[in-house]
Amino acid sequence: MRTIGYIIGLLMVLFGLIWIGQGSGYFPYPASSFMIAQTIWVVWGAILAAAGIAVMIIVSRLRRRV
Repeated sequence: MRTIGYIIGLLMVLFGLIWIGQGSGYFPYPASSFMIAQTIWVVWGAILAAAGIAVMIIVSRLRRRV
């Protein structure tokens, strides 16, 4: 269960960073993406990345108690 939590948290961080990159225009792939240079995706990406970090911290703390 811990491994699944870490994987989910890591994927959330990864997707959040991709969304930040696309929203800011630094990662314009694919070129036809609706997310490129849209500030709202920077915000959503930051929220998703922060949530992913929180998931990994929670999983780490639960691991120590068991």
